[in-house]
Amino acid sequence: MRILGINAVFHDPAAALVVDGRVVAAAEEERFSRRKHGKRPVPFATWELPEQAARWCLAQAGLEPADLDAVGYSYDPALVDHDLDGVDPGWEELRTTYARRAPNFLKTALPGLDPAKVRFVRHHVAHAASSGLAAPFGDAAVLVADGRGEATSYLAGEYRDGKLVELAAQRLPHSLGLRYEDLTEHLGFARSSDEYKVMALASYGKPRFRDELSEVLAALPDGGFLAAPVDLTRFAPRREPGADFRPEHADLAASVQQRLEEVLLDLLRWLHAQTGQSRLTMAGGIALNCVANTRLLAEGPFDEIWVQPAAGDAGTALGAALHLAAELGEPAAPMPGADLGRGFTDAEIQQALEVARLPYDRPDDLAATVAQALADDEIVAWFQGRAEFGPRALGHRSLLAHPGHRRNLERLNDVKGREQFRPVAPMVLAGRARELFERGPVPSPHMLFVHDVRPEWRGIPAVTHVDGTARIQTVDPADEPLVARMLDEFAARTGIPVVVNTSLNTAGRPMVDSPRDALECFGSSPIDLLAIGSFVVRRPA
Repeated sequence: MRILGINAVFHDPAAALVVDGRVVAAAEEERFSRRKHGKRPVPFATWELPEQAARWCLAQAGLEPADLDAVGYSYDPALVDHDLDGVDPGWEELRTTYARRAPNFLKTALPGLDPAKVRFVRHHVAHAASSGLAAPFGDAAVLVADGRGEATSYLAGEYRDGKLVELAAQRLPHSLGLRYEDLTEHLGFARSSDEYKVMALASYGKPRFRDELSEVLAALPDGGFLAAPVDLTRFAPRREPGADFRPEHADLAASVQQRLEEVLLDLLRWLHAQTGQSRLTMAGGIALNCVANTRLLAEGPFDEIWVQPAAGDAGTALGAALHLAAELGEPAAPMPGADLGRGFTDAEIQQALEVARLPYDRPDDLAATVAQALADDEIVAWFQGRAEFGPRALGHRSLLAHPGHRRNLERLNDVKGREQFRPVAPMVLAGRARELFERGPVPSPHMLFVHDVRPEWRGIPAVTHVDGTARIQTVDPADEPLVARMLDEFAARTGIPVVVNTSLNTAGRPMVDSPRDALECFGSSPIDLLAIGSFVVRRPA
């Protein structure tokens, strides 16, 4: 069976292709259109589809739209309650109308597609499938929490023999994700976009509003929770974008973050009691909160937690396709990795370099060349293999730097044009991770948990956050041989088996995806060296 998954309703439009139960390709539209998050998260943008991503997924498998057996659309407009608090007042009917017409929109975008093959998949079921069916193990509990789906904001259940058993849901307006979005907007950041900035800011504050918030953010005995809208001006004044932060802003972020973690812990304990499972899978935007994930693993009842790398709405494209595959009788194979996007041959990359009229070299040992540049304290843009699906740079579209110099955090934030309070992450050899980091799981290949930096390794200040933690990515040589060799070469030169790894992009732009994107980023930013395929491009002296 050949099944295409589509996410298009809220934000981060994406497409994914599953063939015979195996994930072949997945990509976000932003990587093609170069619009951050693909489109605005507003009802009147619901008609916009991930056309380029979908066409690429099909081309990757050598398919035409007419070859598809089914298309999963990760939203079911029949389940929307227009009178429910928590939906968009005055606009929800437009969103629903556009969603209902998705089969015809897709027919137009993908000529040859039979619109009768398009099937609506409930938003949170698609999220659940993206984790429960893609995880590297079988039966497991599943928890989905985000802003909202059709009429709910949460799903808890378990997968048994590839089938979802739903145990709890939470109707709007109660939503952990929407309350975190409210906080994001209140603090002067972009809603449905900058929630990770709030998580970083929380480390600078004290949770002194936690007790008051516990009255309005709380788990319930039936597996649901209270999370209605809150007047945040009770705790801190609204911050206008670009204005200075006040201590109470960080304190409010810390308070909501802590309360979110506590509610999630209560929900996990309830879910564990209902299922008896030892493993948990997670998806939904809340699952990208790596600080919360670490606490859930450390203090929660599950022995193992696997988080979908594209846990946000983009991942529902993959989940919709996997869910239909399971419904049609095809067992889903585990997700092969996060590198599911576009890749380019050396010939294609060389052609792009020739068109750009840039001098380049083809070193005998790319890993050693990059390691030496990093040891010399140069900033390196790293463009290798297929692009990552999801928001994390995992050694395919990355900016790299020496972790031993504190100023490199400021240098990288200057390159990317972002706030200085935001941390960058370490990439570390999996076999040496426990030497440097404690707490948090190892391996941790998708950068979805935080780890405490061991006191004896606080000499890597560029990747140590103000609270002494780091969001690590472990690198297994079997999975990422070139990255692992570069880390080995860097360790041989510096004694440090870690390099700084952050996404290869600048503020307000998606991660680079194509050679042209990489060259544009290199040309407009103070990057010293671009390692692209087998080639290196150096900044002119």
